[in-house]
Amino acid sequence: MKPKSLTSLLLATTILGAAATAHAQDVTLTIESWRNDDLSIWQDQIIPAFEAANPGIKVEFTPSAPAEYNAVLNSKLDAGTAGDLITCRPFDASLALFEGGKLADLSDLPAMANFSDVAKSAWQTDDASATFCVPMASVIHGFIYNKDAFAELGIDVPATEADFFAALDKIKEDGTYIPMAMGTNDQWEAATMGYNNIGPNYWKGEEGRLALIKGEQKLTDEPWVAPFRQLAKWGGYLGDGYEAQTYPDSQNLFTLGRAAIYPAGSWEISGFNSLVDFEMGAFPPPVANEGDTCYISDHTDIAIGMNAASPNADAARTFLNWVGSAEFATLYANALPGFFSLNSAPVAMEDPLAQEFVSWRDTCQSTIRSTYQILSRGTPNLENETWNASVNVIKGTETPEDAGKRLQEGLASWYDPQK
Repeated sequence: MKPKSLTSLLLATTILGAAATAHAQDVTLTIESWRNDDLSIWQDQIIPAFEAANPGIKVEFTPSAPAEYNAVLNSKLDAGTAGDLITCRPFDASLALFEGGKLADLSDLPAMANFSDVAKSAWQTDDASATFCVPMASVIHGFIYNKDAFAELGIDVPATEADFFAALDKIKEDGTYIPMAMGTNDQWEAATMGYNNIGPNYWKGEEGRLALIKGEQKLTDEPWVAPFRQLAKWGGYLGDGYEAQTYPDSQNLFTLGRAAIYPAGSWEISGFNSLVDFEMGAFPPPVANEGDTCYISDHTDIAIGMNAASPNADAARTFLNWVGSAEFATLYANALPGFFSLNSAPVAMEDPLAQEFVSWRDTCQSTIRSTYQILSRGTPNLENETWNASVNVIKGTETPEDAGKRLQEGLASWYDPQK
C-alpha cells in the first residue's frame, strides 16, 4: 500500500506542480492604443517577435479609434477594465494619468538607460524625478520635395534661407508647379509644419525652449519673432486659394505632382510612398547662414507604459524592457517608416526617405515642439494660439511683432515665470 500511496502522492504533486507552472506562465497582456492603423503590424510583426523570445507571455493589441482614445481609456481605467499596457501620448495627457495613480512609475526599468533626457521628457514629471512610459518613437519635421521637379528646373537642395527662397522664386516663375503645398484652413499645419518646423534654427532648439519655460526668454524676443518673419513670406508661394486649402488638399496637391515642396512631418512617408509616381527627397529647415548649427524638431510622439493596477506587473515589465531594446527599435522603425526610434542604439532604416530624415540627427541638434511641455496648460492655450498666429502672419492679417506680443501677453496672463 505504501508504495502505491507514495506513487499517487508523487503523481498528484507532479500534476499540481505542472498546473501551477503552466498557470504562472500563461499570462496574457493587453495593450491599449489609439493607433488602430497599426493593428496588422503589431499582430504580424511585433507581437510574434516578442512571444517567440518570451514563451508563456501572450500579448493582445486592442486599439480604440484615435479621436475616442482618451475618453475610452479614462473610462476603462476608472472602471478597472483597462489593459495591462497603456500607449502614451506625449506630455500632459499621460502626466495626468500618472499623477492620478493610473500609470506606474518605470524609472527603475533597466531599459530606461537606453534613452536620452530629451527622449524621456514627454513622459516624465516636470522635475524629471519619475518616468512613466517607455519612449517608442518620434516624428521629424522638414521639407519633402519632388526630385523630378527639382531636376527639371535645375534646382539644388537648399541649405540656407537664401537658397530656399531662391528655389521658391524659381519654381513660382516657371509656373509648372505650386512652389509649396500648405493651406491655412485647418490652422495646425501653419504652426506644426511652419513655425515649429523652422523655429528651432532661430531659438537654438532646447536652449531656447527651456529658456522660455524658465522665463529667461520671452515670445517677443528676436529668436521667437524671427520665425514669424519667415512665415510672412510663405503666403506668396502657397498657390491660389491656400486660405481655404485643407490638410488633405495639401497632401493631394503634392502626391499628384502639382506642388514641388511639402512642409512635412515624417509621418507622411508611408502614405506618400503608396501614392506618388515620382521620386521624393527631403531636406531639413534651411539655416540662416552656411555653416550655422542646424536644429530639427524631432518630436517625441508615442510611448508605452504600465497600468498601475495591472495584475500582471512582472510580465508587463518584461514586455516594456523589450520595447526599450535595440531589437524593438529596429523592428518598429522599419515597420512604420517615419516614426523614428528614440533608443540610443543606432537603427538602420530600409526606407530611403526615412533614412534621409533620420540622418539629420547626425548633423543637427534635436529639440521638441516649443509649445508642448508645460506652456499650454493654461488659458489662453499657447499651442492653439500659435496655430492662429501662424495663420494670421502667413495671410498678412497680423505682423510678426504683433503675433509675438499677443502670444507673450497670453502666456504671461497665467504662467508665473513669464509674468
